[in-house]
Amino acid sequence: MNRLELTGLTAGPAQVWGGVRLVPLIREAPVAGLRLHREVYEGLGAGIVELGPRERYLSYIPHGLVADWSGEEDGRGPGAGRQSAAYGTQFGGGDAPRTIPLPPVPHHRMAKRRPGDRLRFLPLHLALEGYLALHFGGPSTAWEEWSRTALRDGLSPRAEDAYLGLSVRGLADALRIFEIHPGQCGVMVYVSDALAAAFVVPHPDDYRLLHASLVEDLYGELVHQYALYGAPVADTPVRIGGAEHIRDLGELRSAARAQERAWAEAHDTLFARELLDTSYAFDRVYRMKSFTLWRFLPPFVRDGGGQHIGETITDHKGQVAYLKTFRLSDAQIRRGHLLRTVAGAGWELDRAATALGSSREELVRRMRAAGFSALLKSSL
Repeated sequence: MNRLELTGLTAGPAQVWGGVRLVPLIREAPVAGLRLHREVYEGLGAGIVELGPRERYLSYIPHGLVADWSGEEDGRGPGAGRQSAAYGTQFGGGDAPRTIPLPPVPHHRMAKRRPGDRLRFLPLHLALEGYLALHFGGPSTAWEEWSRTALRDGLSPRAEDAYLGLSVRGLADALRIFEIHPGQCGVMVYVSDALAAAFVVPHPDDYRLLHASLVEDLYGELVHQYALYGAPVADTPVRIGGAEHIRDLGELRSAARAQERAWAEAHDTLFARELLDTSYAFDRVYRMKSFTLWRFLPPFVRDGGGQHIGETITDHKGQVAYLKTFRLSDAQIRRGHLLRTVAGAGWELDRAATALGSSREELVRRMRAAGFSALLKSSL
């Protein structure tokens, strides 16, 4: 598995608000056997994740997700699932599900098994931690160019910047105003017609509860800049060609469905290619019976256009049940490209410079510009 497959999901007509374009993703049928619930934490601030005995991860953590693959049914059809009383998630109380705030205590691991067939994980943080941990150990060979700190501690500590969705201009209004389509299980978020994020869940009911949570997600620097400085995008009006030949409602319905197919094909061809045509490095995080939770990294190609990190849950056929992505900035792509190249050359600067088609001095300059000065000796 090295590509994302959105089989079973169809793009609906886009909705535009200023520079934000939302493209709904609709399933013909929910993914059977898996549901997602939201786990809410007190406040919107920093959270701590304990990765190991001496490793901690500090970041903004607004909520968690609980994957429930118990397969319980309640008579509403395949994949509907019973409302489960998982700690901190939604409870069935009349027609208005609610959330229970959890105390701000450290989280143990990015993904942690819960009682029953449930797994709590931190959305986007699986992906971000995978990016931050890219060659985190630093030089594997004690070449003379590397500092003692690099050889002893690697890339620790390492930090990246991101923006809260509430600060992405127009996103909150777009999510509040636009309708949720019947059968909608996901959305592609575009800012200035650049793909900012993709979000997919297994069931329409899950999406309705998680739709507004997109403003609590993290977005890259490029997305924030596009929203702040970009012009409004074009909203093409809908016109059904050959309307003069339509004689009854049946022909009108057929023409409308043909237009919907044209929308979906145009989206898959013009917009989503950067996400779907890319080969990723997948890292398995947890297996849940017939489902598997993965995180993935792009190839970090310098001229490859927009690139995304993310996490996904797939079934035994590779069908995507859950997906969340984060668009990297150009600077983040450059840092990933440099680390991949240097590590691939055995951390030997001369070999890495040759692989990059540059001189040793230019490579040192690029590493310092990318924020990796602490890895190098000051005499270089």
